[in-house]
Amino acid sequence: MIYLDHAATTMVRPEARTAMAPFLDDVFGNPSGIHEISRRAKNALESAREQAAELIGAAHPLEVVFTGGGTEADNLAVVGAALAGGERRAVVTTAVEHEAILESVAFVETLGCRVDRVPVDGDGRLDLAELGSRIRTDTAVVSVMAANNETGVIFPLADVAATVRNTPALFHTDAVQAFISEEITVATTGADMITLASHKFGGPKGVGLLYVPRDVELEPVIHGGGQELGRRSGTHNVAAIVGMVAAMEVSVAERKLMHDRVAAIRDRFETALLAAVPDVVVTGARSPRLVQHSHFRVPGVTAETLLIRLDQEGVAAAAGSACSSGAIEVSHVLAAMGMSDGEAAECVRFSFGWSSGTDDGVEAAERVAAVVAGLR
Repeated sequence: MIYLDHAATTMVRPEARTAMAPFLDDVFGNPSGIHEISRRAKNALESAREQAAELIGAAHPLEVVFTGGGTEADNLAVVGAALAGGERRAVVTTAVEHEAILESVAFVETLGCRVDRVPVDGDGRLDLAELGSRIRTDTAVVSVMAANNETGVIFPLADVAATVRNTPALFHTDAVQAFISEEITVATTGADMITLASHKFGGPKGVGLLYVPRDVELEPVIHGGGQELGRRSGTHNVAAIVGMVAAMEVSVAERKLMHDRVAAIRDRFETALLAAVPDVVVTGARSPRLVQHSHFRVPGVTAETLLIRLDQEGVAAAAGSACSSGAIEVSHVLAAMGMSDGEAAECVRFSFGWSSGTDDGVEAAERVAAVVAGLR
């Protein structure tokens, strides 16, 4: 099987597996306890927090809040900021965010918060002037993703940060898809809050983090024992946290190598595919894209049919976000980019990752071309 669905999840890195092992065996204690086994777990937890803070350029380890994943971190950033904002309860975001953001803003909207969803153009690009015009004195948070999880289109975070900087709003970015290939730090993003998810860069599933300065007020979305300075209650999954940070460390250390290697694999894939199926339309081709993403439309072939046939031919790909019920639905991202329902239904996403083989792209392109020819 050629696995080309890394945007959905990645294989766990060996370094993460090795780091996790002791905390699944001898060092199993609850880090909130006071005896030796708990202290050992607590020490590992805080060491991981220090390391994560250093890797993203946070000023203090306590600016790293460990969560149950990217979705929870997004909820905490958006819902937490909106509900803690007092009279500043409005939210500004984009029309192409991940569902974790869009569902969060829809929730606060039911509580009476105003929500502005800024459109994108046909290439998935954001109008910064339009974004700026939506920010008002009552805006609590502006959430703009680092890169789109379906198309791979990269957003100009530094420019977004400059747009938000002289306003009362906080700037949050969901950097879940971008971290493995792009430099994501407090300085490079200019963000007040950053979301990461472990399983997108070779860590275990079910753990993530939110960077947030200690002086930023957030209303918790999970209530309980008061862990994470009261921002996120719940017993820490020490093994997963340690595994995530080990994956972060190797991802940062190998990012340039991974970026260049995967870019070459992806580019060979698209070159071979376009040579064999010339009418394929690459989504966001005129925009900066993540090197690991290839999203395109095959006119006359539905994504559902294509993906089923590719699975039979040993190629794993996707139609878009992996966070739905499994049914292929019309993508809100593609609709926001101006595609008709019919066009959107012909779109597929191939995503590469740290474990992709050198020949995966060319081999996959050959199989895609053969399947398309058979279907037509």
